[in-house]
Amino acid sequence: MAFDVAISRTVGDTRIALSFVVEGGLTVLFGPSGAGKTSVLNMVAGLMTPARGHIRVDGETLFDARAGIDVAPDKRRMGYVFQDGRLFPHRRVRANLLYGHRLAASGDRWITPDEVVAFLGIGDLLDRWPRSLSGGEAQRVAIGRALLSGARALLMDEPLSSLDAARRDEIMTVIERIRDDLRLPILYVTHDAAEADRLATQRITVGG
Repeated sequence: MAFDVAISRTVGDTRIALSFVVEGGLTVLFGPSGAGKTSVLNMVAGLMTPARGHIRVDGETLFDARAGIDVAPDKRRMGYVFQDGRLFPHRRVRANLLYGHRLAASGDRWITPDEVVAFLGIGDLLDRWPRSLSGGEAQRVAIGRALLSGARALLMDEPLSSLDAARRDEIMTVIERIRDDLRLPILYVTHDAAEADRLATQRITVGG
């Protein structure tokens, strides 16, 4: 599945102009803090609108400035994993996962809740509240919720930034399994060179 992205926009004092075409794998958007990497991810997700250009995923146009196309975020089938997980604090882990599952149209569901629980090894967390989870556990649940949303690709915004070294390695292993076993395309934001070297099948430099 290909990402075909050619976008530009000014965000604050940062001018973002980026063009790339990648085929599957894990594509790292790499560059210094403040370069606009998260803004690029948000434009692909539909949370921010480019001033110019286009965004196509798997041959489908999600945004085209000239044609006036701007598909709503919930129709783009992009699973978004944020830095801090952003789990619903008033829902237990099971309910957080099922929220993602219920978001997906029946025809877009390609993995079941039981399969996600087994894949991520989170069976013992299902009755826990988000506040009781470690950072690594919370990110596993956030990844599971994104997978269950019927996502055809994942968008990951520095998902390891708040984790200690042991948890970082644990979650990187999960991400590698999503890349290699599930073969789900990933756009991944980081400014950490070692992280990019380990995970990336291709790297796009943003800024600098």
